[in-house]
Amino acid sequence: MRAGHALVLFSGGQDSTTCLAWALTRFAQVETIGFDYGQRHHVELQARQTVLAAIRSRFAQWRERLGADHMIDLSVLGRISDTALTRDSAIQLSAAGLPNTFVPGRNLLFFNLAAAVGYRRGLHTLVGGMCETDFSGYPDCRDDSLKALQVAVSLGLGQRFTFETPLMWLDKAATWELARSLGGQALVELIVHDSHTCYHGVRGVLHAWGHGCGTCPACVLRQTGYDRWQARPVAVP
Repeated sequence: MRAGHALVLFSGGQDSTTCLAWALTRFAQVETIGFDYGQRHHVELQARQTVLAAIRSRFAQWRERLGADHMIDLSVLGRISDTALTRDSAIQLSAAGLPNTFVPGRNLLFFNLAAAVGYRRGLHTLVGGMCETDFSGYPDCRDDSLKALQVAVSLGLGQRFTFETPLMWLDKAATWELARSLGGQALVELIVHDSHTCYHGVRGVLHAWGHGCGTCPACVLRQTGYDRWQARPVAVP
């Protein structure tokens, strides 16, 4: 475990829950930050509170390390965005070749605002679940983008920040295995039952891999990764 504190960008989904567990095994104190940007799958904001409560009640080794949670009203992003995550529209490819679930500037704003909170609270390590192995091509999930942003944020605030992205080079099968290695079957079950990833906000049927519509890109990635993980041993780099 490292000395020091970290701030986790925590949505309540599979990836950010795994990143939260990753941070809790490495840092003496961990806080979380979430963003309400008018997302269509607003149910994730309820899921994040359920997951945080479950971690505090079921994982004694992490309970004392899990600190304050911060919720930021970023509704302006939803008002200026015309995407399938902020409007009731079909998910499809845009003219730019990206899925219309891409919310321009979202991760850039998330990290900038997280850094502002971290600056005030002395949290200079920011942890995010971005990945460019299994992903939809979002440019603000790419390693190069986030490294450049880390430099800009550190210069702009006059304080060195470190952006940690532990899932950057993992596929979804390896992400499931990372969760198991961090918190055992108990963490896997928490992710399956309590986290939320589905873009449509569906919480009805509980599949083997979790709740969701089963057809949106987020559900397909999650299910495919789970099936691969169940079918064969997966090594985490």
